[in-house]
Amino acid sequence: MWGLGRARGARVLLRIEDHDAQRSRQEYEHALIEDLAWLGFIPDEPPLTSFRAGLTEYRQSHRGRVYLAAAQQLESAALLYGCDCARTSPYPGTCRSRGLPLDDGVTWRLRIAPGEERFCDLLRGWKTQSPADEHGDIAIRDRLGNWTYQFVASVDDYVQDIDLVIRGEDLIASTGLQIAMARLMGRRTPATFAHHELVMKSPTQKLSKSDGDTGVRDLRAAGWTPARVIGEAARAVGLVEAGRDLEAREVETLFARWQDGGVPSLG
Repeated sequence: MWGLGRARGARVLLRIEDHDAQRSRQEYEHALIEDLAWLGFIPDEPPLTSFRAGLTEYRQSHRGRVYLAAAQQLESAALLYGCDCARTSPYPGTCRSRGLPLDDGVTWRLRIAPGEERFCDLLRGWKTQSPADEHGDIAIRDRLGNWTYQFVASVDDYVQDIDLVIRGEDLIASTGLQIAMARLMGRRTPATFAHHELVMKSPTQKLSKSDGDTGVRDLRAAGWTPARVIGEAARAVGLVEAGRDLEAREVETLFARWQDGGVPSLG
C-alpha cells in the first residue's frame, strides 16, 4: 500500500476505523500506531503524535455528526428507509414500502438502484459489478446505532478528498457499491482503487489474531527487525522471490516500473 501510493506521488492518510463500538478497543489503536512507527511507515496526515495526544478528527468513532449529516441528505432525497428484518445479503427490499421511521432500534437502509458499475482497478484491470444484485439495499446504520463500514468508508473517502484507495483484495466486492453510494451523496468523480493480494495462511483462509496467528508485535518480541518483517511480507505476497531485509522507504522501489504496467518484482 505504502509503496504503490508513494510511487504514484500520493500522500498517505491514516484513519482509525473504529465505527463499531461493540468490537473496537483502544488498545488495538495503540498497538497499530506503535507497530507503524516501529516499521517506519509514517503517514503524511495526521502525525502519529497527534493520535497519541488524543486527536479525534480521524477516528470514525468521533465522526458521528459527519455521518448523520450525510444520512440526512440521503433521507431528504427519499433514499433511506427503516428496516426491522434480520440481516441478509443481498437484501431484497422487504421494508421499502412499510414506512418504518428512522429511529433507534431499526436498521437504516439505502435504496440501491439496479445498474452496473464499471471501474479500472490499478492492479486487476477493468471490473464490472452490479451493486443492487450483489448487495441489495445496503444498511448504513444498524439497530444498535453503529454506522456500517460500507457507509462510513464511502462518506469519509468523499469528504476527506481520498482519490486513491489501496486495500486488500477481500474488499474488491465492495468497490462498485461504494462508488454508487458516494455518487448518491454527490461525488462526481469516483476514487481510483487498487486491490492487493493478502498474506494468507492457506489458499482460502486469511490470517487472524483470533485464531492465534502471529502478528507484528509477536515477531518483534521474538527478535525480528523491522527490515526483516517488511522483507518477509514482501516475499509472502510475491513481490520478491526470496526473503531479504527491506526498509520501509525501499518498498517504493517495488513499484518503480509501475508506469510500464504490471506488478514489478525486485527478484
